[in-house]
Amino acid sequence: MSKQTYKVCFCCRRRFKLTVSEAPQEIKALFGNYSENGVMTSTHLHRFLVEEQKEDKATIQDAQVIIDNVRPMVVFHKSGLNLEGFFKYLFGDLNPPISPKLGVHQDMTAPLSHYFIFTGHNSYLTGNQLTSDCSDVPIKHALQKSVRVIELDIWPNSSKDNVDVLHGGTMTSPVELIKCLKSIKEHAFSASEYPVVITLEDHLTADLQAKTAEMITQTFGDTLFTPDSECFKELPSPESLKKHVMISTKPPIVYREAKDANEDSLKISKDSGDEEAWGKEVPSLKSHSQKHHDLDDGDDDEEEDELDDDINKSKKFVAPEYTRIIAIHAGKPKGGLSEALKVDPNKVRRLSLSEPQLEKAAIQYGKDIVRFTHKNMLRIYPKGTRITSSNYNPLVGWMHGAQMVAFNMQGCGRSLWLMQGMFRANGGCGYVKKPHFLLNSGPNGEVFDPKIKLPVKKTLKVTVFMGEGWYYDFKHTHFDQFSPPDFYVRVGIAGVAADTVMKKTKTLEDNWIPAWNEEFEFPLSVPELALLRIEVHEYDMSEKDDFGGQTVLPVWEISEGIRSVPLCNREGIKYPSVKLLMRFQFI
Repeated sequence: MSKQTYKVCFCCRRRFKLTVSEAPQEIKALFGNYSENGVMTSTHLHRFLVEEQKEDKATIQDAQVIIDNVRPMVVFHKSGLNLEGFFKYLFGDLNPPISPKLGVHQDMTAPLSHYFIFTGHNSYLTGNQLTSDCSDVPIKHALQKSVRVIELDIWPNSSKDNVDVLHGGTMTSPVELIKCLKSIKEHAFSASEYPVVITLEDHLTADLQAKTAEMITQTFGDTLFTPDSECFKELPSPESLKKHVMISTKPPIVYREAKDANEDSLKISKDSGDEEAWGKEVPSLKSHSQKHHDLDDGDDDEEEDELDDDINKSKKFVAPEYTRIIAIHAGKPKGGLSEALKVDPNKVRRLSLSEPQLEKAAIQYGKDIVRFTHKNMLRIYPKGTRITSSNYNPLVGWMHGAQMVAFNMQGCGRSLWLMQGMFRANGGCGYVKKPHFLLNSGPNGEVFDPKIKLPVKKTLKVTVFMGEGWYYDFKHTHFDQFSPPDFYVRVGIAGVAADTVMKKTKTLEDNWIPAWNEEFEFPLSVPELALLRIEVHEYDMSEKDDFGGQTVLPVWEISEGIRSVPLCNREGIKYPSVKLLMRFQFI
């Protein structure tokens, strides 16, 4: 790997000297400080782990395990690590930005309403919202990524004697409900043992509701959670619901034909979504807060906005066996949003709002939404014009306490990367405990106000040292036909409006192993909701910059010190070799 040749034309070639991966000066200096006569023993390494990496619980035995694991990769000294070995450790898989020792470390015994939950939207679609196939395969893939909420739209089949899953009012091809249920049963707990919630968009007659209830109970058996009473005063905890499946739906008052509108019926217009290779930049929270909407008490655009009649009145249209399997009741009472957000001390329920409805409601009812989500469930879903299965900024929902921020998992793009980043937290189990300020009211009933600018709590200092791995994971002409790539890094914060920012390094030309050695500071007023965004771009003078990798990390779980940060492709799958060497410090 000393030189690389690029063909310019049929008679001309350019040759470039290839650099080798070498420890930055700061790493060399640290090795000098924590070694003796060019050797870092387990005692030296332990001191480094405690003092520089802030691993207070690290032991000398932990340090020795690291040395033993690194030794096969380098020419080693029998007493410990040389500089090459130390650098291999820092820039290797043994030194990730989120410690695998954390695992599921948050309290899982609180009510479900106290957690952000990894939530899918139209989980059965293989692609766009208009013409793609319906299948159980996307459901399987979602569950294998720890998605914990699966949405199914259930309709009578063509002969009206069975139940299909499809996107109503579109050209999507159906899949049988039983196939989706069996796939959920098989894969529900392959990545996480915490409960799976199936949200049903129900368009069935009473006889087909009864048939659906029978399919669900027979498929899931003892794993199906059925409540003892019709409504909870407080939702059970994820811990108590381990290895269980729950049903959440709003029983329909009358049967609606396919032509009737529901939350997923599409308004065919230009999608504002992630059509570019990178995906659209995540919408600014500042722009949301600055918009002026005419917001009256009523909501009139989606199926979830249809007003329920008295619950007792609706029961006569619903098969009793179907009603019994519903664990989390959904619906919106009469009186518009102000009524919908009132908290009933005797029962909990799920409310659904579209992304534009939430943005509008946040202007007038922001604190009421937060108060509602202390006890009740709030689900946010994409607007109907996202026909390419693009997504929106999930922070709008999370900062208002919404537990179920429903995303299209079929595609890719920056918004989905944020979702994946959030649920890297808490061992990747699909449940992340909400910050304390989104869980309780103050002594005088005050609640968190997402619109208020708060003082800075802490500052995250990020150093981008270098990157490597593209040479191994990409063809040598992938980024540029005539020369090695020109990489730069964008790094920043997605969080509340005051914390949200993106910065970038300089561009380093013609280098497969770029060493930027640049430092950035990010003041954080709400670090509990901050996500660190990292993207690598390859500069292209004549066209749009190329994609070189990305990841998103929950700030509150980042390990301090020098860390090896693996990068992922557009779909969120980790590259075999591509990674950055970075330092994280909280000041």
